[in-house]
Amino acid sequence: MVDKPSQIIEQFREIDFKSPADIILQQIKELISNGVLRPGDRLPPERALAARFGVGRGHIREAIKRLEFYGILKTLPQSGTIVTSLGAKALEGLISNVLHLEKEDFQSLMETRALLEIQAARLAAARATDAEIADLVKIHEEFCSQARSGASGLEEDLRFHLRIADCARNSVLRSLINLLTPDIVTLSKRHETPQDGRFVVALQEHEAVLEGIRARDPDRAAAAMEEHIRKVRLQVEPHLR
Repeated sequence: MVDKPSQIIEQFREIDFKSPADIILQQIKELISNGVLRPGDRLPPERALAARFGVGRGHIREAIKRLEFYGILKTLPQSGTIVTSLGAKALEGLISNVLHLEKEDFQSLMETRALLEIQAARLAAARATDAEIADLVKIHEEFCSQARSGASGLEEDLRFHLRIADCARNSVLRSLINLLTPDIVTLSKRHETPQDGRFVVALQEHEAVLEGIRARDPDRAAAAMEEHIRKVRLQVEPHLR
């Protein structure tokens, strides 16, 4: 006998709850499409936008920061935030791409993360100062403490990766990794499952990356990071099917 309800349930789609920043981005796109917002126009102040949207100013800053990263907006000293001089069609395309990044695509996310973070580890091993390495060691020790106590340690885990990006001393690479971080957090929390000691294993992988950086061995650090991301991918992928 065919289990009809189980077949039907597969036809439903998960509800997509948009964040306030996503909604702000969508409205900006609509204003550009309608010709209300044109290249060179100045956006209202953050305070006014926050009041109009009924959200905190942090959500406004997040949307503006993302749009600045893609060159859609530009904040000028003492002049406020303006729409760049790109054509309206180009702006629409860019905003569509920004919004598309918020769709859940674990495969693409991990492929891109691997490319960026492996290179970040390589550069960090070659460029990090003694003080930066000391700070990285401290963050790693905090992650160890969380993992051994049975806590998830997700925040400390991400801080470790972001600090490596800082140590790489490449502002564009750091910005790209920072851009991916919210999606990594969202996926990690949404698909959180019993880890069977995964975070304890992860700290050993972090240790290997750290040792490569401390030894100032770019190839060793990069190889350790590649192995770490491969293991993360194997851990999460089964829960996305």
